[in-house]
Amino acid sequence: MENTKDTTMEKVVSLAKRRGFIFQGSEIYGGLAGAWDYGPLGVTLKNNIKRAWWRMFVEERDDMYGLDAAILMNEKVWEASGHTGAGFTDPLVECEKCHKRYREDHLESTEKCPECGGKLGEKKDFNLMFETKVGAQGNAKSYLRPETAQGIFVNFKNVVDTMRPKLPFGIAQIGKAFRNEIAPREFLFRTREFEQMEIEYFVYENDWEHFFEEWRIRIWNWIDVLGLSHERVREVDVVGNDLAHYSKKTIDFEYDFPGKGFDELSGLAYRTAHDLESHIKGSGQRLVYTDAEGKTTVPHVIEPSFGLDRAVMAVLTQSYTEDNLGKDTRVFLKLPKDLAPVKVAVFPLMKNKPELVAKAREVYEEVKKIIPNSMFDDNGNVGKRYRRQDEIGTPWCVTVDFDTLEDNTVTLRNRDTGEQERIALSALIAELH
Repeated sequence: MENTKDTTMEKVVSLAKRRGFIFQGSEIYGGLAGAWDYGPLGVTLKNNIKRAWWRMFVEERDDMYGLDAAILMNEKVWEASGHTGAGFTDPLVECEKCHKRYREDHLESTEKCPECGGKLGEKKDFNLMFETKVGAQGNAKSYLRPETAQGIFVNFKNVVDTMRPKLPFGIAQIGKAFRNEIAPREFLFRTREFEQMEIEYFVYENDWEHFFEEWRIRIWNWIDVLGLSHERVREVDVVGNDLAHYSKKTIDFEYDFPGKGFDELSGLAYRTAHDLESHIKGSGQRLVYTDAEGKTTVPHVIEPSFGLDRAVMAVLTQSYTEDNLGKDTRVFLKLPKDLAPVKVAVFPLMKNKPELVAKAREVYEEVKKIIPNSMFDDNGNVGKRYRRQDEIGTPWCVTVDFDTLEDNTVTLRNRDTGEQERIALSALIAELH
């Protein structure tokens, strides 16, 4: 079995396109840099990750509240948060000859254009927010949100007033964010449109170190849910100029992506009370927490933040496997069973035998009642179906044959080992569970 460290990004991208996980955005028109579309299996994988995250961090906890804030927000939100200033910019340089633009900190040489060798101009601060106009007259300015966090902070008072939570508590959100990256690249890693899974956890100032450590451990638990090897994930303390202006302490959790090396998968930041205090100043509203004794405080914040698209990329990379099952090299996705877009595939041994097809359909309908993410597959011979299901990460394949018509047993095949066993239909559902 091939070690996933030897997997190339080209192999992962090829499989993702070939099997309907991820397509280039606007592909028939030549594509658009930094834009990717999730295909039928990709959107299911992504939704499975989102459901697992929401279950783990929201539904299974008593101190967490969900939110789905608007993408478009009042311009003053971004003024108060500092996003319209120099704190949310990338260093931009432009070639004076071919006029191609680059992020200065991504260039080996800041003097010559890597494309044509021309001279690079002076560095400029490039704001990453997408600006848009709102209203029929188009005279009201807004932005596509560059992060989901501010939607949580501006709704802090609403959640406190309606839910009456006790400190500490958190507000969680999954949603799209947009950044006008100068040079989007590396598949899903750096895109202009992406999805975040984010929590703002509100605590008393004196308790921040305790809860920071608790959330650090929970992030490792989440890494286990994704099926990522601990050997390919590391913690990195963010220091110096790399530390965000609002953060007093930040840890990045980095994954070893093929051909790229270690880079950020998720982050854990202690944002202090910076955001709430900024919005108190900007809005004039009283964004405070009042305890049972009537004492008020502006809570401090621990922020666990997770990039959904990068999680998809890491899961596909980690699960990509090659082995020598049978005569040929086999490619399969060793996806965690809870995340696999198809859990069970049901086949008739032969598609030109109506009695087998009918029985296989009957079995499929029963399985699908209990396991919704199931598939009926009669395209090609059984061997090709197994290989196709292996490549999309289906944990179990069920084959209906002539013996099934006689004794109500089927063949159950395990994706990871390729082993097959005969099992009674009456025991099939329990076995799959």
